[in-house]
This record gives sequence, structure tokens and C-alpha cells, in this order.
Amino acid sequence: MSDDAERTKRLVAAWRGAARTLNRSIREPSLGELLADLAQAPYGPDGTHALYDMDAPGDLYGDGIVAELERRVAELLGTEDAAFFPTGTMAQQVALRCWAGRTGNPVVALHPMSHPERWEGGALSTVSGLRTVHPTTDPRPATAEEVAATPEPFGTLMLELPLRDAGFLLPTWEELEAVVEAAREREAVVHFDGARLWETTTHFGRPLAEIAALADSVYVSFYKSLGGLSGAALAGPRAFVEETRVWRHRYGGQVSRQFPQALSALAGLERELPKLPSYVTQARAVAAALREAFTEAGVPWSRVHPEVPHTHQFQVWLPYDADRLTEAGARLAEETGTVLFRRWHPENPPGLSVTELEITAPGLTWTPDDVREAVVGFLERL
Repeated sequence: MSDDAERTKRLVAAWRGAARTLNRSIREPSLGELLADLAQAPYGPDGTHALYDMDAPGDLYGDGIVAELERRVAELLGTEDAAFFPTGTMAQQVALRCWAGRTGNPVVALHPMSHPERWEGGALSTVSGLRTVHPTTDPRPATAEEVAATPEPFGTLMLELPLRDAGFLLPTWEELEAVVEAAREREAVVHFDGARLWETTTHFGRPLAEIAALADSVYVSFYKSLGGLSGAALAGPRAFVEETRVWRHRYGGQVSRQFPQALSALAGLERELPKLPSYVTQARAVAAALREAFTEAGVPWSRVHPEVPHTHQFQVWLPYDADRLTEAGARLAEETGTVLFRRWHPENPPGLSVTELEITAPGLTWTPDDVREAVVGFLERL
């Protein structure tokens, strides 16, 4: 086993053994726990209300429970139709490819920190034959002025909401409307990378359907925020979604049985979606407590970004080596049973490191004093 694998094994063991945590890592559940959760997925929070008829025939190539999930997503987002995809990467590749064919323009305007540019191995150009342009390179959402001033014509504007790698950042509602209008004036369509769109309603002060209505198509994830096993959906006009189903088959996404993913996604919509506003509120309280705790402890420099989180996820920056910070977090978990931070990653300039915090149900009970106590324990182990 490699050193990194050994370290990961130790970290997961420390996280699993902790009694107190702000959230649960996707690495933590065992196979047995995942199967047990899936067995409970058909039932509502009270354990009795059925989310789906378990006597119905099993799904086959997207019918049955998968079709029911698609219907539910379209209803939530206020679109004519929605199609289930096994991965978000495939969903976005297909969406952007279809729009390029419809607009006659293979150029996609997006942020250089967006998922297709950073985490998909260059698939937009390698697999789909598309090109990208960047309205801005600043670590924030693009403005309407920048979209309007983009030198090269583009057929599609893709907006990642929130922009995860920049700190889960969102524009204001008025800024988003202006950006969309700027794209329309360029005769471009608008696609939302809404992997985490579910938790944007608090920041925008709008329901999901009103947010989605600004775009021509929307991608949403079922395992990010909702806690599903995997999978995604593309939502939009019926004719467009039907076309994406054709390309889904061509891309190898026509899976024979997908009921585990569909069941867990329906459970996430029922159980986690209503809780997301409370997670956002708690994330803001935790962020404020972290800022105060670092100041009180005399840390030479620290940053919680954004200062007031836009969603229930945000970044923390500290001026220490990433491995040293990860080790301090592991020791805190092992020695006190408290998980505050997990993995840290080096960032520029050298000497700075960043981690992400996501506040979910386990973190709702944390008080500002709990946060400050955990920070003191963490810093002591540096």
C-alpha cells in the first residue's frame, strides 16, 4: 500500500471514529452502511411514508423509477423535461455538444475555474470537439460587462452556480440576470452548471424554478448536497432533453438498471433538499465563529472565504504547510473525537493552504463556543 493510501486509511479511520463532526465525508460510510441507507431510501423521514412503490417493476434502460425521478426533477426546476445521467461530466458534455449543434457555434464561454476546465481531462475539446473562451480569469463569477466584451463569438455561456473552486461563490440575483441578458444579446444560449444549484435559493432569495428559468438548460447533481449515491440530470425544453437522451446512449450512458441511484436521489430530494436552507444559515454562524477564533488565538493570518458564505460550503485559508494542517486535524480527531477540518491543499503563494468546509446535519448542533474550542485544540496540535 502506498504512503498516500496508508494516510488516507488513517484519516478515514479517525473521521469514522469521531463523535463530533461538522459533516460526514463521502469516504466514511462502509458498504454495509451504504446498503442499509439504500434499504431505507424508499421511505420518508418518518420511516413509513413510501417515496416510491416498491412493488412496481424494476427499471430497465431508464423507465420506471428513473422516469419518476426525471419527472420530479423537471417539476422542481419548472422545466418541460429532464433526463437522468450516470455522471455530471457526461451530462455537461452532452448538453454543451447539443447546444453547439443547435447554435452552429462550437465555442463555449465559461470560467477557467469551472468543472469542465479543471476536472474533466480536457473532454470538451478532446471528446466533443468544442473550444472555450474565458470572459474573466479573476477568481469570481464573470460580470455582464465581461460577457459582453468577450472578443470571440460564442454559442453557449456556461455558468457554474456556485463557482466551487473560487470559494462556492455566487453573483447577486441582479448580477445573474444581467449576465444572462448579456449572453442573450450575444445571441448565445445559457447553460447552468448547477451541480450545487439546490443550495442557492437562500442566497438568491428565489425558488429553484425561478432560478432555473433564467437558463436554457440546467444540470443538477444528486450526490453533491443531496447525499445520493451518484448520478445527475439535465433539465430543459422537451425537444432538447430528448436530443440529449440520444447522445447519452452514444456516450455509453444508457445503463440497464439504475434503481439504486434513483432511489437514493429521490430520498435526497425528500430528506436533504428541505434542510439545505438551515445548513446555509449554520454555515454562516460557523464561518463567523472561525474568524473570531483565529483572531483570538493570534494566528498571524487567516481567511474564511467568502466572509459570509453564499451556500453551506466555504473555504478556510491558513499560512501553514498543507500536510502539517492535515496532520493536526487527524490528531484532533484521534485524540478528542472531534473533526473540524479534513484534508488541506497547498495554494499559491507558497506557504498558504486551503480546505473546504461543508456544513450538513451533524454540524447543526455546533455552537460558536464549540467552534472556538475545536479551533483551540486544532491549533495546539500544529
